[in-house]
Amino acid sequence: MSRPVIIGVSGFTSEVGKTTLMCDLLRAFPGWEAIKMTRGHYRSCGKDPHACCVSDLLSDDPVIRSGRDQTYEPGKDTGRYWDAGASNVHWAIVTDSQVEQGIKRALAPVSAQGVFVEGNSFLDFIKSDLVIMVARDTGKIKASARRALAHTSMLYLLDDAGNGKADLASFNRWTKESGVDKLIGELPIYTHEDLPEVVAKIRSVAAKLS
Repeated sequence: MSRPVIIGVSGFTSEVGKTTLMCDLLRAFPGWEAIKMTRGHYRSCGKDPHACCVSDLLSDDPVIRSGRDQTYEPGKDTGRYWDAGASNVHWAIVTDSQVEQGIKRALAPVSAQGVFVEGNSFLDFIKSDLVIMVARDTGKIKASARRALAHTSMLYLLDDAGNGKADLASFNRWTKESGVDKLIGELPIYTHEDLPEVVAKIRSVAAKLS
């Protein structure tokens, strides 16, 4: 195999459940690796600096951290990947102009059969074999998510309450009322109850590429 199977995990907005899905998938695919793409700015991001701001980590070139020593921190996204069973974790910290170079550098050391990549903007530069967009009736969709929809294979609704049918009905109402239905078109929509089917689709893609 010339390169790993690349599965993108994108999201309508921040805090929509991308990392939760990443961890669910890593548990279903032991031995696979994970990449976290983080875009930052040379200024405060306006949020809690302890939670998300990476301005102090940015450099003239993409910053790539790989391996447990460099990426494991309890409770952080990359730490959660390790806890979910990732065989290796890579964290790419980039500016807007470094996304292409960053994702290519993060993919270079991947040696597993497959890798899950969390982020939106990398899809402008790398062809993924399957892309899952984590969605929710949030009232807004980030610009990077709107672009990522062009590469998306399916939508995934993370339902914390465990009522996927009600969540899907609510989401469908919101998409029609907001006009988002025109953006998502005929994309299939899955809920957490359908996770085994999502896993099966990834297995099918991986089998065809192996």
